[in-house]
Amino acid sequence: MARALTPADRYVAQNRKARHNYAIDETLETGIVLTGSEVKSLRLGRCSLNDAYAAEKNGELYLFNMHIAEYPSSREDHHPTRSRKLLVHRREKDRLFGAVKREGMALVPLALYFNDRGIAKVSLGLAKGKRKIDKRADEKAREWRRQKERLLKEKS
Repeated sequence: MARALTPADRYVAQNRKARHNYAIDETLETGIVLTGSEVKSLRLGRCSLNDAYAAEKNGELYLFNMHIAEYPSSREDHHPTRSRKLLVHRREKDRLFGAVKREGMALVPLALYFNDRGIAKVSLGLAKGKRKIDKRADEKAREWRRQKERLLKEKS
């Protein structure tokens, strides 16, 4: 009998810089169209989301610059940074495109993982870029929280 996957087991790649560089308003889960060799490579954990972004192309939502290394000993090699189609409902897609065009938001991939059924999913964030002053304020608040935790721990 197969053991249940924990969330830590399922994550293939995470974009840790995204939460630092962007203020994320909402997240959504999307499917992704992959080839067989790409899925095999993902199961080995050979993926990077560092420079990846999602955008509109021909009325569809695509993920650009995500790097999936070529699978060793595969006949059907794929291009590592090819654009990959994301699977989103039409209403959701229209809403996202509207937010990107109207409000200057960006679609940033936050994580790539396998769900309970073993299907590859991408967690997208609808985000607005942070300025340097915003990043400093966030870091200051984080430091204050850590210091508060230390003080409370010392008292007890």
